[in-house]
Amino acid sequence: MVAHQTIAGLLADGAASSPAIRATEGRPALTYGALRDLVGTTVAALNAAGIGRGDRVGIVLPNGPEMAAAFVAVASAATTAPLNPSYRQEEFEFYLDDLKARALVVLRGDETPARAAGMKLGVPILELVPDLASGAGAFALEGGAPGRAARPGPAEAEDVALVLHTSGTTARPKIVPLTHANVTASARHIGVALALTPADTCLNIMPLFHIHGLIAAVLSSLAAGGAVCCTPGFDALRFFRWIDEERPSWYTAVPTMHQTILARAERKRDIIARAPLRLLRSSSASLPGPVMQQLEAVFGAPLVESYGMTEAAHQMCSNPLAGPRKPGKVGLPAGPEVAVMADDGTILPQGSIGEVVIRGPNVMAGYDANPEANAKAFLNGWFRTGDQGLFDEDGFLLLTGRLKELINRGGEKVSPLEVDGVLSEHPAVAQALTFAIPHAKLGEEVGAAIVLRDGQALTERELRDFAAVRLADFKVPKKVVFLPEIPKGATGKLMRIGLAEKLGISL
Repeated sequence: MVAHQTIAGLLADGAASSPAIRATEGRPALTYGALRDLVGTTVAALNAAGIGRGDRVGIVLPNGPEMAAAFVAVASAATTAPLNPSYRQEEFEFYLDDLKARALVVLRGDETPARAAGMKLGVPILELVPDLASGAGAFALEGGAPGRAARPGPAEAEDVALVLHTSGTTARPKIVPLTHANVTASARHIGVALALTPADTCLNIMPLFHIHGLIAAVLSSLAAGGAVCCTPGFDALRFFRWIDEERPSWYTAVPTMHQTILARAERKRDIIARAPLRLLRSSSASLPGPVMQQLEAVFGAPLVESYGMTEAAHQMCSNPLAGPRKPGKVGLPAGPEVAVMADDGTILPQGSIGEVVIRGPNVMAGYDANPEANAKAFLNGWFRTGDQGLFDEDGFLLLTGRLKELINRGGEKVSPLEVDGVLSEHPAVAQALTFAIPHAKLGEEVGAAIVLRDGQALTERELRDFAAVRLADFKVPKKVVFLPEIPKGATGKLMRIGLAEKLGISL
């Protein structure tokens, strides 16, 4: 099969009558033939509005089939810039201005503050009008003014398909440009790791303004000739109903979603039995080992933990589908080259701890218009991930933490991931997040936020005693807080940095 290097090219091998995009509202599927036609009409419509290859188009749409279809179709003509629909007007103004957006796509009838932001900045508004009489995700674009695109026609391999902002903590976010060659390579890598075929359907519960949902759910499915079934977004109360009604073969999610699903799975064993999954996939944050083992036991299917980041168009490593899968480790290199590097740029041998670095066809060439950031991010042709880790004797990567998130307790370095794993082993613990608490003498001290399982009770002292027989004294949390829910970012990722301040905790 040809290794297509554009998003439109990925659609070429899908059988014309086979479902490409499905939806949970009971609508008929959008077939590959219809999706290819939609791409063609969208390219023509954007070109007629003066928008072509390299022009950035902001997309603010709710999760669902139209968002998936719009990403595929708009990227085939221009550069997509999906934005979080929950942003406030000021945030939309910042991102649209920073992106130098040439147009903004919004849903007709949706009074999103993005409209006001676009109008204030003079960004042409294109209204997406769903074609409810056709397959799920079918749409037309209306609005804008007639114009001539500087670079018309279908996008090519080295054109930028997608730009996303990094999620920095305090610094101005950087713009990550991903070419068609980058995103299609990553989609293929995921397909190989999961052995995807045209018979597979992914239930997408991830936000589609996020790299995980766009590449791992949508593009990997289309690259394999399979289908993606689009939901309105993650909903724990409806998840098992969707599984029962749609009969997907797999889903991909972040650990917080998996943990929420696990909490309800025991009561849904009848659905799991009659609508079995071929596999589950986890990425975008570290999944505690006990959670992985419990999910595999309950679903009777392999849980494939993968390691990804935006700058790599998502996937970098993956646990093998056929095994062995190692709980707490993110697997073997699964696409790009992956190595561990010392501070001086030396590639370290197996078993040595250092910074995880990558290079390969899915890795971006550099941040947009940011030479200072690029000088720091690349060394000897390798992209520096900012993660610390080591390769074990079997070549599996163990992440020991984000370099910025490592807790420096009086010179002793504590890996939050290691402590998370130990605390998660306690039978009363549903979720654990280890974080740094500022300390006058030590610089930082170890803290932990805990969510208990339903009906379980646990004291701070009991949990610290449990940890003390499994961890060195300096790694045992000095402060444990019990919460109904741990604060998360927009994509469901738990937020470690600044958590002590957010919770008002000091020592």
